[in-house]
Amino acid sequence: MERPLLSIRGLSVHATAPGAPTSAGAATSAGMTSILRGIDLDLHRGTILGLVGESGSGKSTLGLASMGYVREGLGFSAGSIVFDGVDLIRSSEPQRRSIRGVRIAYVAQSAAASFNPARRLFDQSIEVAVRRGRARPREAIKRLIDLYTRLQLPNPSALGRRHPHHVSGGQLQRAMTAMAMVTGPDLIVFDEPTTALDVTTQIEVLSAIRNVVESSQTAAIYISHDLALVAQMADRIMVLRRGEIVEEAETRQILRAPREAYTRSIWAANDFRAAPKVRAALQPEVGAAVPLLRVTGVTAGYGRAPVLHDATLEVHAGMTLAVVGESGSGKSSLANVIAGLLSPRAGTLEFAGRPLAPGFRRRSREQLRRIQLISQSPDTALNPRQRVSESIGRPLTFYHGLSGTARERRMRELLAELELDPDRYAHRFPGELSGGQKQRVCIARALAAEPSVIICDEVTSGLDQLVAQDTLKLLDRVQRERDLAYVFITHDLAIVRAIADDVIVMKAGRIVRSGHRDDVLAPPYDPYTALLLSSVPEMDPDWLDRVLEQRRGAR
Repeated sequence: MERPLLSIRGLSVHATAPGAPTSAGAATSAGMTSILRGIDLDLHRGTILGLVGESGSGKSTLGLASMGYVREGLGFSAGSIVFDGVDLIRSSEPQRRSIRGVRIAYVAQSAAASFNPARRLFDQSIEVAVRRGRARPREAIKRLIDLYTRLQLPNPSALGRRHPHHVSGGQLQRAMTAMAMVTGPDLIVFDEPTTALDVTTQIEVLSAIRNVVESSQTAAIYISHDLALVAQMADRIMVLRRGEIVEEAETRQILRAPREAYTRSIWAANDFRAAPKVRAALQPEVGAAVPLLRVTGVTAGYGRAPVLHDATLEVHAGMTLAVVGESGSGKSSLANVIAGLLSPRAGTLEFAGRPLAPGFRRRSREQLRRIQLISQSPDTALNPRQRVSESIGRPLTFYHGLSGTARERRMRELLAELELDPDRYAHRFPGELSGGQKQRVCIARALAAEPSVIICDEVTSGLDQLVAQDTLKLLDRVQRERDLAYVFITHDLAIVRAIADDVIVMKAGRIVRSGHRDDVLAPPYDPYTALLLSSVPEMDPDWLDRVLEQRRGAR
């Protein structure tokens, strides 16, 4: 049999003391935290290994370790990582660097945190390919344009000349995928590559990734908390929990008959039909004529480019308005208008029956407190130099004047409420947390202000399904206890069915449908809503092929 492109044996990764060595065999002290323990895997060319597991299970750590890399504060304590005959742990750093980015590429979970905001997309995307002699600048840009087209990015030539903050989160994630592919690597590690994508775009991106792997005989590790997506991509699936392999098998086999109870619990949580309906959708109470938040005829844009057109909506106390639509449809821009981060060119905003200033600098401290935003990317929302205790403590001081013991006590209560042990997490920095843990810190920070409205911009997109369900239940409980209103931006229609009272559907910056959840998400559908609903992935390895065939036949 052909030798594996990547072979890992007995790999263990642990948390290290500051300044401690990171190489295999480094001494470890009793009580040091193990991140990975005894991992074995083989990966051949042209195959995809899916890694699934709850937040903090070690998926991203294993993905990075496949490049011979660990984050700061971690170290290899045992094992080997052999890539095409080279042990990446015991080789020299120059040898590892000659491989990373060229023969092994990595697509990170947070594209916004990975791009340089001061440079245009083309310039930074071709840098590795040009510097390592894989292509000349003009050839590299030509490859990028082709990849942008295959990844369904609009107007590829113009988009590549933009800066990262001038494109949507979903578009930026696809641009990062293209950047990884442009050197023609032998192995690509995809760490939640479609987290920021809407369901319709997701289909095309998954198809493009799979085609690249098959046509070029590239090997891939596909990390995701969404089993339905992994089922479309992976030849084999490995389930991780607390740094150990729980189960591994071929995709169809493990979907059909998982052996372990933990695996079965993940399967149930990922099943669209098993998504729990948190509560029945509510109708505004009779007499509640004045909504808590009203947006009327808002038009907004960045520079000369309009992104919102005549948007009108209402949000009532104690209720959830879900905002759905494709990447670039204007969902996050609408959130930024409500939060005061983007001033509208036309239209009005009202809060509790009174005018709301368009920019946050003109709003009172009380208005700022009552409208909080939880952003899509916790990596960019949290200050990497502030500990968790400081991130949550600042709004406690700013809005409520808490200090000393009172601030510490309330901060610990909020962490515990979000199921983060204060003793373990309060003094950590964001870089020492998993993606799901960072998002929960952001939720705790928003709750610290004791707001009336929380804008949730894809707050569960980076969470595994088990944690996402717990988070939704937590948000529901907090909403009922505090009579909170949510503006819940998401591309996950299962979540919309579970938590929304009202729904608006956006396309190209316009609201194309709005109403009560049971009206919008029940037939007869308008064509665009029908497209969104048909794009929700299923726990069936043949689903993607079936959908692609249907769409080719419809053209």
